Amino acid sequence: MKTKTLLLLAFFMILGVSAANAQGNQKIAYVDTDYILQNIPEYGDAQEEINQLSVKWQKELKALRDKLDQMQREYQTESVLLSDNMKKKKEDAIAAKEQELTALQMQYYGPEGELFTKRVELIQPIQEKIYNAITQIAQVKNYSFVFDKAAGTTILFCNDKFDISDDVLDEIGNVMQTVRRADRKRAANTASNSGGGGKSSPRTPKDGGEKK
Repeated sequence: MKTKTLLLLAFFMILGVSAANAQGNQKIAYVDTDYILQNIPEYGDAQEEINQLSVKWQKELKALRDKLDQMQREYQTESVLLSDNMKKKKEDAIAAKEQELTALQMQYYGPEGELFTKRVELIQPIQEKIYNAITQIAQVKNYSFVFDKAAGTTILFCNDKFDISDDVLDEIGNVMQTVRRADRKRAANTASNSGGGGKSSPRTPKDGGEKK
């Protein structure tokens, strides 16, 4: 029932937009932010830096977890031979190690941890440039709506002529490096390019690069 309702809503939305276009009152377009990000080498570099940090943190957490496991095993083995005082000391040490592990996990992966902070530092400026480019194009070309195909919006059909993703990349090329229009590839086409996706492709210079 829910699926049917969503389909009906999407159908009537398309009808409404089509009617508005027919009357010449509104213009629409859409972008694919996954495709846009894929063709911004700085985004790939940022993701790689974040991945490397995550690998480093996972190693630290694993070493701490392994130490905790060792302490627990030793306690289980030795507990029958320990005095109550020694048991208490070892139990306190195990509890302290558990707290240390939890604190480190929160430090790295908590809601405001280092991973979140690093993503804001590296990814947010790129997202802002994408938003500014979309806004600039929408204002210049008088688009009333710009949808994001990659944002989970229920879009049943997309006509490629309304896709302004490459225009957005060209606009971003004025302020940062992007892959040249002729060298851009959709995600489905990059799987066979084992050489490594967007970072290996030539980039547009910051003065704007190739335009349509």
